[in-house]
Amino acid sequence: MSLPAQNNLREPELLVLNKQRIHPIRTTPLRHFLSELLIHQGKSSASLSVVFIDDRAMQTYNRKYRGYDKPTDVLSFRGDEGYLGDILISVETAFRQSSRSSTLTLDSNIRRLLLHGFLHLSGYDHETDNGEMRAIERRLRRTFKC
Repeated sequence: MSLPAQNNLREPELLVLNKQRIHPIRTTPLRHFLSELLIHQGKSSASLSVVFIDDRAMQTYNRKYRGYDKPTDVLSFRGDEGYLGDILISVETAFRQSSRSSTLTLDSNIRRLLLHGFLHLSGYDHETDNGEMRAIERRLRRTFKC
């Protein structure tokens, strides 16, 4: 018995690492979310890495790469060719943000931060693009309910 021919689309390669132990992270639904996002945005052959870290580690990265000696919620580091890059998320900061929100859960906030990081990896920059990234992000938040 032969298998049906494939349509040359391959699943994105996603590396998701949880390097923090403060808040539980369900990585399987997040991999699914990222895969859907990449396919939706026409990047189904791309790969990327996501690392969940604590505030202390995030502060170190933020200081080293952006010159800000404080933690932040998400940092993105662009790759090249088929590798989009790396997204770092401070789960501690994401948790604090969601606990202050009447609409965000930790899971939805992490998806929101993944989306934000993905857009940076795709070349968008909300600090310089006259609102283009924000508009795309709002539309994708509605599409993906995050």
